[in-house]
Amino acid sequence: MNVVWIIIDCLRADRLGCSGYERPATPNLDRVAREGTRFTQCISPHIPTEPAHTSFFASKDVFSHQIVAQGVKKEPEPSLRLLPQILRERGYFTAAVDNLGRWIEPAFEQYETYPRWNHDGSKPWRNGEQVTERALRVVERYDGRRPFFLFLHYWDPHTPYLPPAPFDRMFYSGDEKDPGNHSMDPVWQSPWFTQYFAEWLPGVTDIEYVRAQYDAAVAYSDACVGRVLQALERRGMLDDTLLVIGSDHGEELDDHGMWFDHHGLYDTNVRVPLLLWSPGRIPGGMRIEGQVNLIDVTPTLLELAGMPGVPETEAMQGRSLLPLLGGEARGTWEALYCTECTWMRKRAWRTPEWKLIRALEEDIYGNPMTELYDLKADPGERHNVAESRPEVVGALGEEMDHWVRQRLAATGLPDPIEEQADALRIWQPRFIAGHPQWKKVLLKGRNALLRA
Repeated sequence: MNVVWIIIDCLRADRLGCSGYERPATPNLDRVAREGTRFTQCISPHIPTEPAHTSFFASKDVFSHQIVAQGVKKEPEPSLRLLPQILRERGYFTAAVDNLGRWIEPAFEQYETYPRWNHDGSKPWRNGEQVTERALRVVERYDGRRPFFLFLHYWDPHTPYLPPAPFDRMFYSGDEKDPGNHSMDPVWQSPWFTQYFAEWLPGVTDIEYVRAQYDAAVAYSDACVGRVLQALERRGMLDDTLLVIGSDHGEELDDHGMWFDHHGLYDTNVRVPLLLWSPGRIPGGMRIEGQVNLIDVTPTLLELAGMPGVPETEAMQGRSLLPLLGGEARGTWEALYCTECTWMRKRAWRTPEWKLIRALEEDIYGNPMTELYDLKADPGERHNVAESRPEVVGALGEEMDHWVRQRLAATGLPDPIEEQADALRIWQPRFIAGHPQWKKVLLKGRNALLRA
């Protein structure tokens, strides 16, 4: 069985048409969902990108691999083994089109990279085309002698949202610089990232334009994915291929007073799309509602590839999703531990009913140090009920603390979120130079990086 795993960076679960989104941005992904199985409550527990990818390829949490932040000098132990390494040892040809590099690159037999995005806000992104062109070259050169594992990483919905024509006006026909529109005023008054926003949103007054550009970037990525699927179909390679499509994390689009990046452990960021497609192996038109973990994908793939014992021998923490495809009503996890180490450091405990979020340092947007959300009554996480439900805060907090103690004891390693900070705090201080406490924030980041 061949495997193609596609990650669309920053793709929110609620932006797919199959999720009920009104804009027709994802016809190709919707087809995969229609003909395959969609998991509606898949959680990416460790964001942003580097910890997410390390987690789902290794099927281990941050306590095991210690990668909790982006771009820090910390690297996992050489003993950490990733899915492409395991498949390669068992006869697979493994290839990736990706630009994370670092410990991801050596895991693949063939690693096709491409330039990172430009920071000129006047130019559109065409990263999707670069990924697709390289992917098609890999497909055309494939000799068929071994089963293949192909990993594709699309970045286009990532901030800044600069979709190329004709996508750039696909969902917006107004005047984004209308002087009578003041919906962007809170964004421009923010002390944190206004200099960055000004690089690619100069003079924009309508926040709906920015949301529309995000959706347009999603549509562009979907079109690029469609080209890959067509190429595989033309060569008859889809007949024996498992297709996995998802994301590493989502994006904030003013849902919680946070703008155009992936801050916060809200479901806008940690609930990601997950689609599985393989006629004869994966049921068509099936929707799984139970809570699952993104690290469950790797052991599921190994089981489908005829390697059911490998997750145990590799001490993977993910759980196979196959029982859910057979009608098992519950998800794979009753509760999930989540981390964010971006411009803020937070941890969360998510059950199907509740989300507890606890900050380890001051929230740069001024949000409370403790947040509690009733996910059944308030799936958008708009109403913090921490003060009115202290008994739930206490119970969930005890569960989360017990889990942390248990994992620290099991690994014998430090708690990485206590030791690290996102390297952006050091690399890109111009983003936050307007904040009254910017020196304090940079100092925190510097000290954490030195500890890492």
